[in-house]
Amino acid sequence: MMSLMDVMFLVLVFFIYCIFDMAVHKGLKVDLPDAAGAAEKGERIVVTILPDDSMQLNGMPMERDAIVSRVRELNAVKMNLPVLISGDRKSSLGTGIELLSALKAAGVEKATFQVKGSGVSSQ
Repeated sequence: MMSLMDVMFLVLVFFIYCIFDMAVHKGLKVDLPDAAGAAEKGERIVVTILPDDSMQLNGMPMERDAIVSRVRELNAVKMNLPVLISGDRKSSLGTGIELLSALKAAGVEKATFQVKGSGVSSQ
C-alpha cells in the first residue's frame, strides 16, 4: 500500500510541475520575423502590430497614443512591467520604431521585440 501511495504522490508532483511549466501567451497569431534572442518569462504587457499597421494592447484594439498612455498607467501601478512588441512580418518597420520611441519617451525602460525562434530580442 505504501508503494502505491509513493507512486501516486510522484504522479501528482509530475502533473503539478507540468502545469506550472506551461507558458501562456496572451496575444494574436502574427507572422514574426526570424532572429536570435534570449527568452523572457514572467508577466509583461503585449503590444501587437497587425499586418495593416493597426495595434492592439493585450488583445484590445487601440491607437498608438492610447497604448502609450495605458502602458504608462500600468507601469505606475505594477512597477515597470516589460513591454513585448509583437509585430507581424508584413507590418511597417516605421510603425514599430515609432511605437518604441513613444514608449521610451513615456519612461518605459524595458521594451523588446518578439521574434521567431529563441524568444525575444532586447532593445
